[in-house]
Amino acid sequence: MTRPAAAAKTPPMAEAFNDKTLPEAKAERYAAVAGEIAAVLDGEPNLTARMATVASMLASSFEDYFWTGFYVVDPDKPDELVVGPYQGTLGCLRIAFGRGVCGTAARTRQTQVVEDVHAFPGHIACDSRSASEIVVPVVDAQGRLIAVFDVDSERPAAFDAVDAEWLERILLRTFAGA
Repeated sequence: MTRPAAAAKTPPMAEAFNDKTLPEAKAERYAAVAGEIAAVLDGEPNLTARMATVASMLASSFEDYFWTGFYVVDPDKPDELVVGPYQGTLGCLRIAFGRGVCGTAARTRQTQVVEDVHAFPGHIACDSRSASEIVVPVVDAQGRLIAVFDVDSERPAAFDAVDAEWLERILLRTFAGA
């Protein structure tokens, strides 16, 4: 006698998120998206899937997000970032720690909010249309730097303390389990 296979837990459907109307206020929108990201990723252990989902859901939720994605720490070159899952135009493939906004965030482990990327010393212009940028270090449950999360905008001064606070929260919860 054969038994029917156990029904797999059905993950929340992306279509439900794609059809969702999000609040207009930035902090409320981040709060809503943070809850949706947590629900979609519940039980998903794969790091690449988690990064791709975060990049996709955030990119589709904010009009000013022109390029959205991760640069991951290269395990073979621990002082270098390599492009990871992202949404947008072609990204730079590799960035050394300390170079540009992403490399600075990786080296200092501090969120970088840059109102005018053209005024940032050593800025790396992966796409000349980028005018402002926010980069948030991403750590795992042991506090090790695993990536940086990079968002570019075509609009100058598109990012502020609200973006920094919510992105830090989302990334900490998603990748460090906090």
